[in-house]
Amino acid sequence: MNNEHFNEQFNDRNVTGDYYLVDIEDYPTDSWGKFKRVVKRTLRGELFVGLGVVLREMIKFNTHTVKYPLEKMPIGPRYRAVHQMKRLWESDTERCIGCGLCEKICISNCIRIDTKLDENSRKEVTEYSINLGRCIFCGYCAEVCPELAITHGGEYENASDQREHFTMYQDMLTPLDQMKAGKQVEFEGFGSITPHEDERVKKTPLAY
Repeated sequence: MNNEHFNEQFNDRNVTGDYYLVDIEDYPTDSWGKFKRVVKRTLRGELFVGLGVVLREMIKFNTHTVKYPLEKMPIGPRYRAVHQMKRLWESDTERCIGCGLCEKICISNCIRIDTKLDENSRKEVTEYSINLGRCIFCGYCAEVCPELAITHGGEYENASDQREHFTMYQDMLTPLDQMKAGKQVEFEGFGSITPHEDERVKKTPLAY
């Protein structure tokens, strides 16, 4: 009995108690009525108010229009655009150690990495590509990288006429001349180095 009483409120289809009808005119069926409806809706006051605002702003002649691409708006340091591969400041070598964490955490499955062992039995990156057509620029790859090797840059103009738009490892890697000039820009977003980080590191004593 309790369940039947509980379902009565859902079985009642009378919805006039909590609802009110909106006063809407009947839709015209003849051509002349449709024409009058179009004229009535077009010549409302809101249209002229909007046109007045546009005209007022046009005659001020102090608009702040950015003449793109000659002028560009400044981009924040944490803007996640096309990826960049960083080098070590000490030796100018690649930071990437080929751990593959960026490939595993990529939720859009757009990173492909291949490694091999060099003559010193160290892992070396042989192929590294990012499909920018699939990438959603979430920043997970930069966040999970233990070496701060992959970050995001400010290059957002990555349009292409090809559907298969890839970015290779050498295209993302910092050029040597730019690295020697000290112009490698560090990303201030996920996993960035905080100031005075070297002073905060506690050296553990060796047990051997």
